[in-house]
Amino acid sequence: MLKADEILKLVNDYLDNMPYDRKPSSLYEPIRYVLSMGGKRIRPVLMLLAYNMFSEHPEDILMPACALETYHNYTLLHDDLMDNADLRRGHETVHRKWDANTAILSGDSMLVLAYQRMAQCDKDKMPEVLNIFTETALEIGEGQQYDMDFEHRNDVTEEEYIEMIRLKTSVLLACALKIGAVLAGATNEDADNLYRFGEQIGLAFQLQDDYLDVYGDTRVFGKAIGGDITSNKKTYMLINALARANDEQRAELEKWISATEFDRKEKIAAVTRLYNEIGIDKLAQEKINFYFKQSRKYLEAISIEEDRKAELTAYAQRMMKREY
Repeated sequence: MLKADEILKLVNDYLDNMPYDRKPSSLYEPIRYVLSMGGKRIRPVLMLLAYNMFSEHPEDILMPACALETYHNYTLLHDDLMDNADLRRGHETVHRKWDANTAILSGDSMLVLAYQRMAQCDKDKMPEVLNIFTETALEIGEGQQYDMDFEHRNDVTEEEYIEMIRLKTSVLLACALKIGAVLAGATNEDADNLYRFGEQIGLAFQLQDDYLDVYGDTRVFGKAIGGDITSNKKTYMLINALARANDEQRAELEKWISATEFDRKEKIAAVTRLYNEIGIDKLAQEKINFYFKQSRKYLEAISIEEDRKAELTAYAQRMMKREY
């Protein structure tokens, strides 16, 4: 079995050598740029690790694995445009480096390329793979819409938020694992348990992302810290801060939420201080740990030798220990 770092190298080399021969180059250059930014390549690595649990030669499914990375980066490209973000992985976002119209059109083409690449899998398994991928793509759009809807609501519950991040983030990790299992010929039960594992680890991962947006280091995190605070995003942090604040704390939070003009650094510092006072940092860490432990139950239920689960187990642990 291959180690995760060996699989990551396979993915990066494959992405780096993908040809973009179609014209106009102005359409495809932003796509090449986005996929050259690096990143942890979590989704293709998960797909290949899942495949390698049941079958040898994970390099045989590099194209569908990189299709998932193409799709993921398409969603990030459009997310950055919608969020008006300046940085992604320490690089200028596409709409900053080029313009908004380029970001829209190149993003749309990335989606089509993702499907083209995913369809280059085992023909016998292609219908099931495309069904999983298509259902996932629809769910991610639904999650994004919920996220946008929440911007106009002040009554978002924790349960609604968890369902939103399940759709927006978790299902793609789950999809990666399940497709890897399907392509390797795993049983339906094992493929489903891998899917559930991915859902739970995805919830932990996204909650950690919320945490890092407040408490992370820009140099490590790869994007500006505090974006969720300045945009009043209804994250796990803000939802629970509003629910648990005393009258004075809630009044200050609502003042910052309703402010149309503010100093960015001042708002981030003030809201972070309130989070600390209310204990949101510890609450978030407890929730992250809860979902991580839940994920392990599904991994343990997979009916293969424990040593074949070891690399995925270790990789999931590393995912959840990103530097703060």
